[in-house]
Amino acid sequence: MLTATSMAAIITTTVTAMIKALLRSSPRKRGPRKVARGLDSRCGGNERKQATGSALDAATLYRLMAWLSPAYPVGAFSYSGGIEWAVEAGDIKDAETLRLWLAVILGDGGGFSDAVFFTHAHSAAAANDDPALRLVAGLAAAFVPSKERFLETTAQGRAFMEATQAAWPCPALTRFAAVWQGPVALPVAVAVACAGHAIARAPALHAFLHALAANWISAGVRLIPLGQTDGQRVLAALESDVGATAARALETPLDEVGTCAFRADLAGMRHEAQYTRLFRS
Repeated sequence: MLTATSMAAIITTTVTAMIKALLRSSPRKRGPRKVARGLDSRCGGNERKQATGSALDAATLYRLMAWLSPAYPVGAFSYSGGIEWAVEAGDIKDAETLRLWLAVILGDGGGFSDAVFFTHAHSAAAANDDPALRLVAGLAAAFVPSKERFLETTAQGRAFMEATQAAWPCPALTRFAAVWQGPVALPVAVAVACAGHAIARAPALHAFLHALAANWISAGVRLIPLGQTDGQRVLAALESDVGATAARALETPLDEVGTCAFRADLAGMRHEAQYTRLFRS
């Protein structure tokens, strides 16, 4: 008959053997697990490499995501950039025609010129070059082709300045407000804030262009109308257009800025006399 002491010894021996077996089969004792190539949803593959090699730290991401969010109080939801007229005229009628329209605006229209102004405003603010910053600010405000587009960029620019100075103040914004009392275009306002918070120019420009495209798509989703998933498909399809526009803008001298999207400019003008309107542009 087994005594209590014998039972305890047997249990101890058995548990010890099980622990050793588990340790021998533990994944930590084996070589690294092979994972499929491509993006890993758990940030274990390419995404992890991109995260560790990126110049964007947590604070930078936080600020960019806040400033360029649809929730930032600049009233972006109330502007369509002429898309409302293009939908009524039949130029835009589905996801594909919306994508084509926006690709032209990004590559040859207001999206490109805004990207160039953003680039030069960021550089001027980072260098504390007040004359250059005034030149960019004046040109950006004068460059819009219609009354409503002027309202769209300057009303949002002024709202961005006010909200950011209140919540995320920095000397660059204060300096800009002191040296420029004219209308402030949105790309200039965002660029100055990014420079003032030491956010690198290239990633800030990409984020700004993404926000522009997303807001135009949001207008298209409501006007055509499109489903939310179709809107995301359009945004995904424009990723290369945004990247190409940013790359060109970073290399474009200020005296070479120009646009060639006449139908989009006409849409902004004709929207002013459109009979039924949901948007301010």
